[in-house]
Amino acid sequence: MRRRAFLAASAVGLVAAIGATACSRIPVIPKRPDPDVSTAIGWIAHRDGHFTLTLPRAEMGQNIATALKQVACTELGAEWDRVDVVLHATDMPRVKATVGSESVMLFAEPLAQACAALRDALAAGQVAGLVRVRARPVSELRALRSGGLIGASPELVQARGIVTGEPLYAADIRLPGMLYGRVLRAPASVELHSGPRRWDIDAARAVPGFVAVVKDCGPPIGKAQGLGIVAARPGALDAIAEALQVEWDVAGQHPHADIARAIDVDARLGAGALPHKVLNGAPEAGPWDVDLRLDIPMAAHGPIEPRGAVASWEDGALRVWAGTQDAFYIRDFLADAFGLSAGAVTVQSCRIGGAFGGKTICTVEAEAAALTLAVSSPVKVQWTRAQEYALGFHRPPSSHRVRARVGQGRITDWDHAQMSSHIMFTAAVVPSWMQRGTDVFAGDGGVARGMAAPYVLGRARAAYDMVRLPVHTGPWRGLGAGPNALAIESAMDEAALAAGVDPLAFRLAHVADPFLAACLERVGEISSWGKTPAFSEGLRVGRGIACGTYKETSHTAAIADVAVDARGRVRVTRMWCVHDCGLVINPDQVRAQCEGNLVWSLAMVLTDDLPTEDGRVTAQTFADAPIPRMTDTPTLTVDLIQSDRPPQGAGETVMVAGPGAIANAIRAATGRRLVRLPARAGDLAL
Repeated sequence: MRRRAFLAASAVGLVAAIGATACSRIPVIPKRPDPDVSTAIGWIAHRDGHFTLTLPRAEMGQNIATALKQVACTELGAEWDRVDVVLHATDMPRVKATVGSESVMLFAEPLAQACAALRDALAAGQVAGLVRVRARPVSELRALRSGGLIGASPELVQARGIVTGEPLYAADIRLPGMLYGRVLRAPASVELHSGPRRWDIDAARAVPGFVAVVKDCGPPIGKAQGLGIVAARPGALDAIAEALQVEWDVAGQHPHADIARAIDVDARLGAGALPHKVLNGAPEAGPWDVDLRLDIPMAAHGPIEPRGAVASWEDGALRVWAGTQDAFYIRDFLADAFGLSAGAVTVQSCRIGGAFGGKTICTVEAEAAALTLAVSSPVKVQWTRAQEYALGFHRPPSSHRVRARVGQGRITDWDHAQMSSHIMFTAAVVPSWMQRGTDVFAGDGGVARGMAAPYVLGRARAAYDMVRLPVHTGPWRGLGAGPNALAIESAMDEAALAAGVDPLAFRLAHVADPFLAACLERVGEISSWGKTPAFSEGLRVGRGIACGTYKETSHTAAIADVAVDARGRVRVTRMWCVHDCGLVINPDQVRAQCEGNLVWSLAMVLTDDLPTEDGRVTAQTFADAPIPRMTDTPTLTVDLIQSDRPPQGAGETVMVAGPGAIANAIRAATGRRLVRLPARAGDLAL
């Protein structure tokens, strides 16, 4: 460990400065190896008639612990109560980050192979030592075909612990002598150099529970250096922060503080062709039948649990408990930031109270580590909701121009242009000098995701460009697929209107994939498509449809009914969804994922709009960046197509259909196309 410390003690507290080694100029890059049978054998162990499954994924409410336990029990031939599940730490071989709806798709088969090998070894009399895995044909695996626990919905792993208050989350961790910390940062863009100039230490010391002010509190977030505070009880942190009256130095103003102007797609098109091509067709010149602009604002992830971490320094080793989607990246980051070997850092995964792509980087974990190094006691750091908004990354805003030409009932020409900000190469990790390189040579697959429409479109072009914004942007449920699909499905509906063709029939005429076509046909059946929604006095009602394919493997279609009153207020009254994700391990949990996506769809169209001012997020609570409430949720019908295809992703797929169905229903009810989100009552009022 390379550490230098300054402690100036007083009767009621101390001021501490710890010198974490400067972070590398080249950032720590996440390593995300795909799983295989050689690593999977380390996930399952047997002792005294019981099995322990070390979960190789983060558990964040998608209940992957239950699904993989179903796989393990089935392949082992073990009763449910003979398999215990524990969350992984970084003292095992590296596992891939929990992202991309990949958990069942990538991890079920290796786990099944490992469990089959262990079952055979036990049957042969082996009771100790390592088991050699012989990969066998998938057709021989019990867990990858329907029957028994596969296709059932047993009791959820950790469900009883959640309702009885067991310590499952990082916030539940209690260590002897634990203190509580927070790192204050300037109320400014994290892309501007900022740091504390002066503060009132005497006033802070007068607050009961004050322990320390930490001047060097670890790596910056973006370019924002912080000032740490430590207290004996969490309730003192707000009072200490207020008493300090910190004055901040902030360098200048961000050149793109006006975010809407920075991502204006038409202004960008006026400057020349977009550099990153998704579809390379060459539409013919001439007038367009559909010429649609759609502006989608920035949105927060909105997890119920703001991120938190506990750190403890003991015997030359750092141990961290955190609700993270990538414990191994956190370990690598902390080792780099504090000049430690990877072996000197252990990160224990905790259950996460919602993540949606937002808890993949190292923030609060580094703050907790810096503070525990400074005060030589365990420290818990729990972000506030305001910190979650100000310091996390968010779904980037995007501005779309979609044009289509129709001939003889078919789309003959298509052009989709998008201006947005970074997702995969998020500014929260990638410095501007490196991002300029990725912009030139790689583009951003997150921004591009879903821009290739799932239709046969004739001469089709799709292209995009990006700008680094003053607010950090990054992965959000489905990456760019949700916004891109919303733009595409809005344009498809307008093209159907221009062609004079029923929207469902129009889509079917343009779909070549039989799995997607089956979803469309099925959702039409279960919703009685073509039937007018029930009419209510004083309300305009409409029905909309949308569909899509996520990551070329999972397919979905959705229909929404809406009612719009004379003042322009929208209520979604009913939604239907059909989903094909191959073999379903746990139908209740796949339905839950679909339902969650449908509620996110409500938010995307009706509420999502993260407020900013002068290039910084100003939201403090859910009142400033609302999410749908239970009273906003319509009746949801989810139908899963039974399939013998290998299991595919289910956590994000419906984001490509739900928002479009709602937007198209509003169009059907009002005759007005949403061109900026969220829907505003004034735009829809009579």
